[in-house]
Amino acid sequence: MAAEAKKQSSYEGSEVQSFQFYLQHSGEHAAVIRFLLEYLPEKFRRIAADKSNLAVLGVGSGGGELDVQMLSLLQSICPTLSVTTDVVEGSTELVANFKALVEKTGNLEKIPFTWHVMLSEDYRKQVKNVKKYDFIHMIQMIYYVDNLTETVKFYHSCLNKNGSLMIIVEKAGDGWDLLWRTFSKELCNEGVPAYRSSSDVLASLKTLGLQYEEHSIPNIFDITECFDPNSETGQRLLGFMTATDDFAQSFTPQIRADILNLLRSKCSTEKEGKIYFNSCLSCIFVHA
Repeated sequence: MAAEAKKQSSYEGSEVQSFQFYLQHSGEHAAVIRFLLEYLPEKFRRIAADKSNLAVLGVGSGGGELDVQMLSLLQSICPTLSVTTDVVEGSTELVANFKALVEKTGNLEKIPFTWHVMLSEDYRKQVKNVKKYDFIHMIQMIYYVDNLTETVKFYHSCLNKNGSLMIIVEKAGDGWDLLWRTFSKELCNEGVPAYRSSSDVLASLKTLGLQYEEHSIPNIFDITECFDPNSETGQRLLGFMTATDDFAQSFTPQIRADILNLLRSKCSTEKEGKIYFNSCLSCIFVHA
């Protein structure tokens, strides 16, 4: 989500806590996992056809929660194949979390991991003789890159024959997109110079002439407490959603009121007295 790009740096300390707090309340990872379990088996079978080993690259993998799920699924779909994994992640704290998670997941002990503790931008510019990969995933990380088209072009060039580049990003026209495009002047800053959603990714793919397919990942989460100024949960959610340390202190009373009004009237659905934020994602598979 856009809030992940608060700075052109990686999550550390309180930022990790804020992100994990959001994940606990949004159900985003659960929604992504449901989608991946449905769509990835067919993709993995196609990618693995006539191969004896597979190389996977995760870009902006965070704490590895989704990577572990995908690698476990890949092993179950292609049990005889040798799998290697490279990880590009700039946060030392999240990399440590990822490594600890791998140690707890016994079925991954045979997969060798190579860790690149750096931002995607640095990896793209600094790493020479990048090897080819069969599956590359970039989940909720395009907000970090300087040049979206050049980034997509680079990682697409890293694909092996029949490989796939999977990009997951906020869906154009949904809650996040409406919020950040409506208040781009107030929310975008040095860390987020311009908001991006699936429409920006598709524009880059069309510019590059690449073939792709797009799927929606439905998700909603309860933001009812965001409208209670005395709710710590609500204020923490608002802080993450607007990429601020303190929502109440970061905007004028009028801007705060306008943001809350937009969240309620256009970004959410009300049901049985609850307000649910429309947090649909888009998954884009780019073909080699």
